[in-house]
Amino acid sequence: MRLNTQSRQYLLKAIERIKQKLSQALEAGRGKEAAYTVPGLWLDPDGPVARRPANPYRFFLDSIDGITGQPQEPLITGATQGEWSQHAAIYNLFVRAATGFDHDGDGQISLDPIGDGWMETGTFLKAITLLPYIKRLGFNTVHLLPITAIGQDGNKGTLGSPYAIKNPYRLDPRLAEPALGLDVETEFAAFVEAAHHLGLRVVVEFVFRTASKDADWAAEHPEWFYWVRADVPDRTPGSAQEDAYGPPVFTPEELKKIRDLAPHREHHDLIPPHAIYREMFTPPPEQVEMVDGRWIGTCADGTRARIPGAFADWPPDDPQPPWGDVTYLRLYDHADDFNYIAYNTVRMYDRRLARPERAVEPLWERIVGILPHYQRTFGIDGVMIDMGHALPMELKRRMVDAARRIDPDFCFWDENFTIAQQSRDEGYNTVIGNFWWMAYRPERLANEMLHTCAQAGYPIPFFAAPESHNTPRAAARPGGVDYARLVWALGCLLPALPFCHAGFELGETLPVNTGLDFFPEELPSYPAEKLPLFSQAAYVWESEQNLIDWVRRTLAVRARYAGMVTDSDPATFDLLETDNPLVRAVVRRRGERAVGIVFNLDWEAAQGFGVQLPTVQPHLTDLLSGEELALEDGWLRAEFPPSHCAVAEL
Repeated sequence: MRLNTQSRQYLLKAIERIKQKLSQALEAGRGKEAAYTVPGLWLDPDGPVARRPANPYRFFLDSIDGITGQPQEPLITGATQGEWSQHAAIYNLFVRAATGFDHDGDGQISLDPIGDGWMETGTFLKAITLLPYIKRLGFNTVHLLPITAIGQDGNKGTLGSPYAIKNPYRLDPRLAEPALGLDVETEFAAFVEAAHHLGLRVVVEFVFRTASKDADWAAEHPEWFYWVRADVPDRTPGSAQEDAYGPPVFTPEELKKIRDLAPHREHHDLIPPHAIYREMFTPPPEQVEMVDGRWIGTCADGTRARIPGAFADWPPDDPQPPWGDVTYLRLYDHADDFNYIAYNTVRMYDRRLARPERAVEPLWERIVGILPHYQRTFGIDGVMIDMGHALPMELKRRMVDAARRIDPDFCFWDENFTIAQQSRDEGYNTVIGNFWWMAYRPERLANEMLHTCAQAGYPIPFFAAPESHNTPRAAARPGGVDYARLVWALGCLLPALPFCHAGFELGETLPVNTGLDFFPEELPSYPAEKLPLFSQAAYVWESEQNLIDWVRRTLAVRARYAGMVTDSDPATFDLLETDNPLVRAVVRRRGERAVGIVFNLDWEAAQGFGVQLPTVQPHLTDLLSGEELALEDGWLRAEFPPSHCAVAEL
């Protein structure tokens, strides 16, 4: 990232301001009697996990001095236009939850500051202290879930979702430590500076398609939002009552036609919602005021209007409950025919709507300016675009062009579960992909994903993620921690990006959210008040049963063979047949060098097998356990326990 002198000085000054505040507090004798503890891993990534008492001022000052006192390390590089992403090993951090901790030991995470003003929910200052731990594990990139200001209208849990964005140009003030008396921008600037000093790139997730229902922009520009009559009630979940607001209701015949037309980009004369739905919507109001925490508008004819919630727009009968804390931004203006929220106005735009002259140009300009603001101010290295599939192609092109004029190496990541050329064509460097889903369907993992790697290759890198903030935790899935270890090790040898959602390495079992791959009967067990995406939480930082050393060793193996592992050419990838379909083997090779992994996909039972490996060596050493594997004429014959794997140089 090429920062101008003023921006560079801002980042450096941010670190110094924090150090100065901490030093002054220590000189004044503060913190000596503080009832404040921190996880052992925050003090020493290689030490005991149990909590330890600490003077918070001394702890944070020593942590920052330990980072800045080292020589600055280089960032990973690649070809221009963000292709360094191909070499990324990613630690995914939801700051508010991952650095939350019961510092005073009273058995709960306080929403209010404790002691001198220290937060028990996560902050950027605590995230700074976590950076050496992340680096020690072997990661070179930190991906932050949204960090912007959060709205309150319709929010869930005690804190609200970070995806309910009140203002994308403002940071969430709860991510700062009141004890320092500094603004959240200063603490985030210090975080980025500290990460870069350790050679860690910083990628931030943004949502450009939606906003909170009480977004700042609504008062300034009501025409950027959709509005419904204030007297229209919200529909009861599970109901199909058409005179209440919710996702538009279609007949079975209409749904069939929509599914036939829309996915194939036949976006002309798409079937609209019924008239009763369309007539709920009003023109943008002329006056807007805040009433009981929500925006209420008054239209030219005196009609009172409110901002409606959003919902999953595809498929048009998606069973997800409405997203009551966010709304869709009104990217196109065609009040006569398309003044409503539906699949044909917020994603699969009808051709009569998606025309250059109908773009809400001031809104587009404001959206395009978001990334340059964070680049120039904080020096971030890239963006994960949430709901990028619902952004018009021209808007995405402008965003990419604007960001790469500032930094040609700025990366774009796509929240897309399909690993397709289209994402590459749209300027993305990588996609989330579906490894998190395939990994827990062993037959499809082997016969589809691994087969594709060996035969055709994928057109764009994807995340080798055993879990994400929307899925069940890997340690809570079938096979538990043992299968999670296998999935992680395999991902480290694929032409994919190792992606560790914070808490995975701790063996955390509580999901952050329940958006993907949950059974309906599981959902009542996870109300918003229990989920970290919406409420205060802390991870199991003191767990002895963790995967920390495993993650470190597997990433070290990946780094040793990085050249061949990151190469997506199918010629570097061999999927070997064994005499047991539950045991598989993958070999990565380039020239005379090769590394292979043999693994038992059965998470319930041991499996005996035989596989011929491409080597003349009489024995191999498992690079993860150090155990010897005896071969006879290249054949490995063994019995592996459930979920066991071995990795060796061939």
